[in-house]
Amino acid sequence: MNESLLFLIPLLPLLCAVLNMFFGMRLPRLFAETMAVTGVAGAFVLTLLFWGQGGGEGTRAVLFSWLSSGSLEVSFALNFDRLAAPMTLMVTGVATLIHLYAVGYMHGEDDYARFYSLLNLFVFAMLMIVLADNLLVLFLGWEGVGLCSYGLIGFWYRKLENAKAGTKAFLVTRVGDVFLGIALLWLFTLTGTLSISAINAQAATISPGVVIALSLLLLLGACGKSAQLPLMTWLADAMAGPTPVSALIHAATMVTAGVYLLCRFFPLVSLSAVAMTAITAIGALTAIYAATCAMAQREIKRVLAYSTMSQVGYMFMAVGAGTVAGAMFHLLTHAFFKAVLFMAAGCVIHLADNENDIFKMGGLARRGPPELFWVFLAGAVCLAGLPLTGGFFSKDGILLALFSHPDPVYRVFWLIGVVTALLTAFYTFRLVYLVFAGEYRGAGHPHAIPLLMRWPLWPLALLGLGGGLLNLPAFVGGGEALHHWYGTLAGLEVDASQEVEWMLVGLAAALTGGGWFAARWRYRSYRPPLDNAVSRFLLSGWRADALVDCLFVRPFAAMARFCSTGCDRTLFDGTINGLGRLATSWSNLLVLLTTGRLTSYLSAFAWGFLVLLGWFLLKLVNGGGHG
Repeated sequence: MNESLLFLIPLLPLLCAVLNMFFGMRLPRLFAETMAVTGVAGAFVLTLLFWGQGGGEGTRAVLFSWLSSGSLEVSFALNFDRLAAPMTLMVTGVATLIHLYAVGYMHGEDDYARFYSLLNLFVFAMLMIVLADNLLVLFLGWEGVGLCSYGLIGFWYRKLENAKAGTKAFLVTRVGDVFLGIALLWLFTLTGTLSISAINAQAATISPGVVIALSLLLLLGACGKSAQLPLMTWLADAMAGPTPVSALIHAATMVTAGVYLLCRFFPLVSLSAVAMTAITAIGALTAIYAATCAMAQREIKRVLAYSTMSQVGYMFMAVGAGTVAGAMFHLLTHAFFKAVLFMAAGCVIHLADNENDIFKMGGLARRGPPELFWVFLAGAVCLAGLPLTGGFFSKDGILLALFSHPDPVYRVFWLIGVVTALLTAFYTFRLVYLVFAGEYRGAGHPHAIPLLMRWPLWPLALLGLGGGLLNLPAFVGGGEALHHWYGTLAGLEVDASQEVEWMLVGLAAALTGGGWFAARWRYRSYRPPLDNAVSRFLLSGWRADALVDCLFVRPFAAMARFCSTGCDRTLFDGTINGLGRLATSWSNLLVLLTTGRLTSYLSAFAWGFLVLLGWFLLKLVNGGGHG
């Protein structure tokens, strides 16, 4: 195929977004829905057609010259290589199923054109990040997903808490964007180019200290989009948006952007052991933090939100351990099973009469369509790491990379990953038991679940369960296809004996079983939620919002009040208003002299003449005396 047609992959969603913006509310609703689905489905088909051009050195396509200044020539160019091809296929494929689901989910929404426009635009922005050939295109997509997340998370903006959630996501991720912007400008200054491949090729010529600084800036930028410590507070509140938005953010777009960024710049960040350790530490701490928070959450989507945060932590650990293939493997399998979990959660909320509290659910295995329980369970066992599922193989590969790392400190990270795996199994099966087991504890009546909300769940459930085939390890007879596909981009190859690998497999199976047993013992029969200091601490996300409020929001608000009241109102406004009042006073005195009466003017003239005459006579007398 002509390489210039590569631009159709991101342009189709963009074109359909623009059509919906201008005509979506003027034409029948079916037009907006068809445009939204066609945009991403067409991009998926094109990705399949272009798949063969992603091998080797990949395919570079230039649309036009974006910026030209002296010897600097920046093109609007895309790069479809081994790293971008699987990511593009996942983004467009999962997004297509989510868009189909959204047609059923949003069937009663009045402002549907705005929703579908933003949803298509979200996919376009993510594809810009994935396919970017240079830093400008990358930053365009990076800011684009931030803007779209603001509009989609706060889509139902008439409720104040929804609008605040969208604003919070926008502002917190902007913090990370500042660090990323500094890193990109610094890279351009050092290398004299905006080409990502050229920057990676020159990475070895950059001094070690600068590499550390650049890598940490890139890490902070990635933390913002991927909701990792310390920029993670926005993700749980992002559940205020419609469920299709949650599925898209957590599975195919924004949250995975940070992981992809680190993988794309892996030739640079891998040069610094300090940077790699920092990436692993951030991932490990976020994984254990989010897993503990998920154990105490009461809202079904907030459990899944903290779960995403934790699983992305595993991806960061994989990058830090040196295995890009391991990070991308878990990113792909996680996209499948997390998308099905969120979409099934939307169906569950419908069944529970729009109730989000899992302690007010129960018995939904019998209350709704039977397949809903099975697809939710499929996603749950993948998340919990049940052996032979996609989630098991991808997570086990990361733990193996951590365990086999030559640096002893990585054993600590491995231990954190092991504990996190146990907690993940516990809160996952806790969710299953509270939602589906026992008797229904709610008060509402179930809503009908449209067919378009149900059938897209099956492909995702099957992909999640069979996702391990993407990179099946050699010790179970696989060919590690994904590792071979990435080639030199795959990172370090894990070197471990079969005995170690089987030992870790057994440990992973024991962790899943232990988590299931603990959840079954605690929640097989309904028990009300705990209400103590620990549970409240975990429910509030370790009071991270309160900490941010104390350290940043309140000091900033106090400084703003000082500038507003102390400087603006008192000093500047006081000075200007005082001068105004002084001028007014003088003008009032002048007004008293302008009565408009002729007699007053003649009297004033006479008195003035007498004063001047008296002064003249006085001068004359004084002058005569001297003579």
